[in-house]
Amino acid sequence: MSAPRWLSPAEQRAWRTHLAVHKLLMHRLDRELQEHALSLNDYEILVNLSESPGRRMRMSDLADATIQSRSRLSHQISRMEAKGLVTREDCRDDRRGTFAVLTDEGWDTIQRVAPFHVAGVREHFVDRLTDDQLDALTAAYEPIVEQLKKLR
Repeated sequence: MSAPRWLSPAEQRAWRTHLAVHKLLMHRLDRELQEHALSLNDYEILVNLSESPGRRMRMSDLADATIQSRSRLSHQISRMEAKGLVTREDCRDDRRGTFAVLTDEGWDTIQRVAPFHVAGVREHFVDRLTDDQLDALTAAYEPIVEQLKKLR
């Protein structure tokens, strides 16, 4: 085995800055959503369901979209069902499959909370960067996202 290729000071600074931004931003956005009795995971699921045809998704597709294990998603959906935000329905075409379905309460919740969440994303992230910086960030991250998706 060859010796590890250590990060240069510039690479290490970039990496640690990325980690700090990610952790601090996710923590802040999650805390803000807790004021509305939601977690960031709840919100992400509500968004995915609200943007899907019929406000429903197969559980396996929802797990992929939210980058969660099927087991973890199942527990999350159970908690959200208890709050009345989602329900589960069996797939007619595939007896093994299950849909997560956004309830009217879930729809009302996402409609009510989305403006607050978007304001937080704007305040803590988007408005801190110029248009050129946002474009550069997107260009830098897109190939990383695509490569990591292939490894899943």
